Order: sequence, then structure tokens, then C-alpha cells
Amino acid sequence: MVEQLDISVVVTTYNRCDLLSAAVKNLLSQEAAGLRYEVIIVDNNSTDETRQIVESFIRRGHSNLRYVFEPRQGISHGRNAGVTSARAPIIAFTDDDVRVSKNWLASIKRAIDEHSEVDFVGGKILPDWPHEPPSWLTRDHWWPLALLDRGDNAFYVNAANPMVLPTANAAFRRDVFSRVGLFSEEFSGREDAELILRLWREGRQGLYEPAITVTADVQPNRMTKGYHHRWNYTTGRFNSMMRLGESMGRDGSLLDKQLNPRTIFGVPIYLYRQLISEGLCWCQTFSQESKHLQHENRIYYLVGYVAKRFQQRK
Repeated sequence: MVEQLDISVVVTTYNRCDLLSAAVKNLLSQEAAGLRYEVIIVDNNSTDETRQIVESFIRRGHSNLRYVFEPRQGISHGRNAGVTSARAPIIAFTDDDVRVSKNWLASIKRAIDEHSEVDFVGGKILPDWPHEPPSWLTRDHWWPLALLDRGDNAFYVNAANPMVLPTANAAFRRDVFSRVGLFSEEFSGREDAELILRLWREGRQGLYEPAITVTADVQPNRMTKGYHHRWNYTTGRFNSMMRLGESMGRDGSLLDKQLNPRTIFGVPIYLYRQLISEGLCWCQTFSQESKHLQHENRIYYLVGYVAKRFQQRK
């Protein structure tokens, strides 16, 4: 008889065996208050010792740890393999460079049980800096690092309050994937935002719960302006594919139908105005490094958005 589980945890990893061991140990030492859970490590075609590390934990008696190999490269493929393999009604996601809090699973289960009106939950993703961050890397620049801290009060995230809860620290009811489908392979790398956008368009919602807390290792290469430029440009391209923003009302809420704004070469006119406005603000904030970089990154985002739309039109 198959054991009835409360939560399945999915971690997708690729050639990061140096980080994986600590992440697995952390997940297996949860203060889970009697919860029955499994940890599924999805090896996304690694060539290092990922498999050996997972199997070494299993040999030590951790029967709730499972190894899944997914040969198709890409985070969406990995997450989907984990969803398909999961056996519990709640599927939680985190990453190999993340350390969850001791009561992480208990906090997820409590939030899901107490809020039948939500389909997913998430919470704080706090940084573990490898060294002192540069002065410009304020909280205004946390999003490209997949960091999140929106205070100590819980609130809903939905079409009226559209904030993505990253899958470095998020959990979904299993039936979400039956309702709206799996993670999109086309949007691999921004797959969590695209999935949640589909839920919002179905009138569903999630919950930001600050008790669900993790700490993420910030990779040194992500603490550079070049990384933030590239991230914003790529995000602009992905959001252009999703037409994110073009289906929003003036209050920021998502509408059921596209607004069909006036366009030039397939690009909404208001985006050209935003690009000009950001350029002017960029020129005016040279003496404020963090603020100056905000406008600079917004320009990269808009250029990526416009470039993708030009490409699609062509």
C-alpha cells in the first residue's frame, strides 16, 4: 500500500553537486510536526556527481528522498518531471542554492489548510551574501536575484494585486496543474511567472505568508550590473511574449480581454513613451547610483520588450 503523503518537495538541479548536499540535508531535517513528506531531486541531465550525492543519502536510510532523472534540459522540464512524479496533494518547490527554514513545510501546510480560497502560497526569500554587496544593490534591485521580502503581514496575490511568488519558495495545490497545465517549456526561466499569470486569468489567487521563509545563496556573478542588465532585457522579451501589461487596467489589475492598445510596428505606443520617460529620468539621476541603475535596468527591460515584438512581427 502506497503511503499517504501531505507534501511533495521538488528540487531541480543541474551540475551543482557542490550546493546540493547542503540543500538535501536541510530539507531532510525539517521540524515537520508529524507531516509526511517526500523530497524529489530532479537531475536535469547533470554530468557531475549529482546522482551519487542523492543516492548516498538514500543509502543512509532517508526513504522519503527520491531521485528522478530528466534528460531534457531546462528548468520547466525539470519542474514538470517533479510534478509528474509527486504523490502528495501539495507540491512545494525550492532550489539547490536555497536553505529552507526549519518549520518551512509546517508553515506551508498550515497556510494551505487555513486558506481554502488560495491555490498557492509563498513567502520571504532572504539573501545570504558571499561578501558585502555593492552600494547600489539595495532592495530595489532584489528581484533579479529572486529575493523577496514584502514585510511581516500576509496578503493575497491575484489579478488585482499581481505579484509573483518565485518557485524558489512556493507551494501549489496539486489540482492547479490539472486546471491550467504544467510549467510552460516556452517560458523556461520565467516559468513561474507565466504559470501564475495563467492562474490569475482564471480568477485564482495565492497568498504571501511571511512565516514561509527561506534563505538563498547569492551567486557572486549576480552581484554585477551586467547581470542585472541581461536579466531585465531577457525578462522584457519574455513579458513581451506574454503581452504582460497589455492586458492590465489602469489600476494594475488583469483584465479578461486584451486592451488592444494602439501600436506602431506592433509595439503599444505607451511603451515608446515609457522608454523616453525612463531615458530622461536616467539622465537626471547620475548622482544617485541605485536610482540611476533602476532607470537603466528599466530601459533594458523596455528595449527587450520592443525587440521581441519587432522579431515577432517580422
